[in-house]
Amino acid sequence: MSLTRKPFVLMPILLTLLVIFESHAFASTENNVETGHGLNPSVLLGVAIVLVVAKLFGEVFERFGQPAVLGELIAGIALGNLVIFGLNLAEPLKTNETIAALAEIGVIILLFEVGLESNLKEMMEVGWSSLVVAVLGVVAPFFLGWGVSAYFIPGESRLGHIFIGATLCATSVGITARVFKDLGKLTTREARIILGAAVIDDVLGLLILAVVAGSIRAAASGATIALVDVAFIAIKSFLFLILSVVAGHFLLPQMLRGAGRFESRGVLLTLSISFCFLLAWASSKVGLAPIVGAFAAGLVLDEVHYKPRGGRQERGLGDLLQPVSTFLVPIFFVLMGLKVDLRMFARVDILGFALMLTLAAIVGKQICALGVLERGVDRLSVGVGMIPRGEVGLIFAGIGATLMMPTAFGTIEPVINSATFGAVVIMVIITTLVTPLALKWSLDRKNRTKQQ
Repeated sequence: MSLTRKPFVLMPILLTLLVIFESHAFASTENNVETGHGLNPSVLLGVAIVLVVAKLFGEVFERFGQPAVLGELIAGIALGNLVIFGLNLAEPLKTNETIAALAEIGVIILLFEVGLESNLKEMMEVGWSSLVVAVLGVVAPFFLGWGVSAYFIPGESRLGHIFIGATLCATSVGITARVFKDLGKLTTREARIILGAAVIDDVLGLLILAVVAGSIRAAASGATIALVDVAFIAIKSFLFLILSVVAGHFLLPQMLRGAGRFESRGVLLTLSISFCFLLAWASSKVGLAPIVGAFAAGLVLDEVHYKPRGGRQERGLGDLLQPVSTFLVPIFFVLMGLKVDLRMFARVDILGFALMLTLAAIVGKQICALGVLERGVDRLSVGVGMIPRGEVGLIFAGIGATLMMPTAFGTIEPVINSATFGAVVIMVIITTLVTPLALKWSLDRKNRTKQQ
């Protein structure tokens, strides 16, 4: 009996790890000094729990034809809300700095992968339809989300409303691409427009994130934000992406040709991750989110060809990176789920906010279908295919939970508090779950119409 064929055999392992973790997680740091090392051993147990529960729930969701990322997110929600039943098993995981650092590295690797899967040439070749769809798919959800936030949480600052609007901008490329692939429709015009627009959405969404986050940091420091400052942040973000891509295009091929002379294996993976971290660091130094630099690194490395010495066969970078992302990325999604407090949704106003935010996310992407300029393309399928927010929406929400803003009462609170974070997570879950079924129905409807 294999683990992949019988996923629930992981349950006893998980329960055992949880029991051990509860008995040791609150041990004092003095024990670490006595044993001669700085790492609290309970962190190792915590990471083991996160990985096992992510695999277990991810497998179950994939059995039902849903993305594993949803299972990982639900796993975190389940663990984080054991406290409702009087079990504090997972509470230390929520505040552990080492696990939080691993999660942050995981999201950097994730955006690096997204960049690798994006192709600049294909983005430029898909035509004006993808560009118009992408722009409408950012603008419409942004203002709808801003409006919903302003209505339901009027006490929030304007920048807080803007940030919530920004979480609705992006489209999950991976989820939509998987649906088209499963249906054998990747070569259709609808698929090309959606995937091209989704990639452009990610770029525009990251630029908006950079502008809003920069404005929030400036406001938190007491500075006054003028329109010229916002324009400066936007230009700086755009120039960073362009310069990173241009510099990498000219420098990386020479660097990797030299690295091809190395005899040892793993040179491509090591240099690529190092380049990703370097651009992530540079991005943070110019005031942008590290994920912007990671995404730029992926765009640059997408077309780089690495030839090992002596004709030795080397797997593609995407294949080499997969074990790294398999380990680190689920930690991020489980940790995001851990931050969702289900007790907040006993409040009718919070639940209403979550549902209206979801409606704004869906309607906003239907508006973008009006940007399809080509004849014979099913606009409904394009709009439906743009719905899922997936991992990108969670990344935005996670960053919002770390940004601090002064309130009207003089206190300092996160831009996205626990209640708002939960509402965003519900929006992500619903938009991701509804897309595969709705897109399949829409494409089947188009085929039936043609046959009549």
